[in-house]
Amino acid sequence: MKTISHWIGGKPVEGVSGNFGPVYNPATGAQEKQVAFASVDEVDAAVTAAKEAFRTWGTSSLAKRTSVLFKYRELVDAHRDEIARLITAEHGKVHSDALGEVARGLEIIELACGIPEKLKGELSTQVSTRVDVSSIRQSLGVVAGITPFNFPAMVPLWMFPLAIACGNTFVLKPSEKVPSAAFKLAELAAEAGLPDGVLNIVNGDKVAVDAILEHPGIAAVSFVGSTPIARYIHTTGTANGKRVQALGGAKNHMLVLPDADLDLAADSAINAAYGSAGERCMAISVVVAVGETADPLIGKIKERADKLRIGPGDDPASEMGPLITKVHRDKVASYVTGAAAQGADVVIDGTGYTVEGYEDGHWLGVSLLDNVTPEMDAYRDEIFGPVLSVVRVETYDEAIALMNNSPWGNGTAIFTRDGGAARRFQLEVEAGMVGVNVPIPVPVGYHSFGGWKDSLFGDHHIYGNDGVHFYTRGKVVTTRWPDPSDGGINLGFPSNH
Repeated sequence: MKTISHWIGGKPVEGVSGNFGPVYNPATGAQEKQVAFASVDEVDAAVTAAKEAFRTWGTSSLAKRTSVLFKYRELVDAHRDEIARLITAEHGKVHSDALGEVARGLEIIELACGIPEKLKGELSTQVSTRVDVSSIRQSLGVVAGITPFNFPAMVPLWMFPLAIACGNTFVLKPSEKVPSAAFKLAELAAEAGLPDGVLNIVNGDKVAVDAILEHPGIAAVSFVGSTPIARYIHTTGTANGKRVQALGGAKNHMLVLPDADLDLAADSAINAAYGSAGERCMAISVVVAVGETADPLIGKIKERADKLRIGPGDDPASEMGPLITKVHRDKVASYVTGAAAQGADVVIDGTGYTVEGYEDGHWLGVSLLDNVTPEMDAYRDEIFGPVLSVVRVETYDEAIALMNNSPWGNGTAIFTRDGGAARRFQLEVEAGMVGVNVPIPVPVGYHSFGGWKDSLFGDHHIYGNDGVHFYTRGKVVTTRWPDPSDGGINLGFPSNH
């Protein structure tokens, strides 16, 4: 059985802790690999390698960093199909969805390639007689990232390209359920010319996570995952003197007004609720239907949902794959049966779904619940699966009050033809990312991603300008020089190296 090892100091490093975790193919339910779990000492070895690499990488020119990143962008693009196949094999999402994940990760590499523009400082001349003041941003040192199972390539790419572009070195702890894509990304980084130790990977469980959070050599930690773990990461990391950005879970609402294009709304609800089997923090899990909108909208959603093709992610005919584990599949299914017991109408029940020839896979069909109320578990909890709830309200004001009462504030959407209503919504709704007739408003790379309330712990969103600020710290320099300055002759063409 293949073992996924660590990546430390620019090369694979076999695990020595003696602890391993299983890596399953969700479509078959079979364990196909194992991943080494890092000990505290192995995390320390990765930090030591990163600290040593920072001595030269942290003072390297922007030209050198971007030359590596431009090459890295070419290599990731050239290997996007291979990376997508690794994602599908371990996560289960369909190949086209995995390709989309890689494409969104490439956006952040492209952002990192433009880091010279992002790190430009400010200058005020002659603030006093022959005195100038400038503001600059500098790297932090060794930083770390802890990433979730649902985006094995995209979320790591949200972190380390920007961090290393800013001059930091990086220790990544990917999800132990999906380790291969991150390992491939490290191999490609080495091929692109990234110096040894600038990017390191330690696989593992809570032992590795706590070692990262407590290590005195790590200056900052980025995290994406569930809200309870995000809160723990933020509390523990900051208690150990680290800068922390911890992005948590969500319960994303999609408001549909009576004037909306219901075909567009139904298509969007299907895509946003059931894409990647609902295992997205930006998935729409609640449709809030205003007035007489609910019945026709539910009819259109059901008509489309009944035609969805569920199967192995490597089958081109599949539109939705399995869930990540059997335990998670069973937990998601319990919300469907629980909703019925609590009074919701189960329009579509996906709990008995299976795929011929893949009976041991982690299958769950799409489910659609109507007449869901805020007191029900299916509404209150982040299900993280292909379950869409419909809540009926009479007015816009009732809808906005319902949505803003949620403890989460990650993403939200409104479907309407009324520009005034849309403008009012984007100002009034308490969420960090808003879509207007766009169901999954994940920002492009040069805008930052992040929510409000229990969807974010820390002061910085991820990537974009917030990401640059998170991975750097500001410094103000006040200078006075004698006049005139020293001269000299040099006929060579100036170089930025």
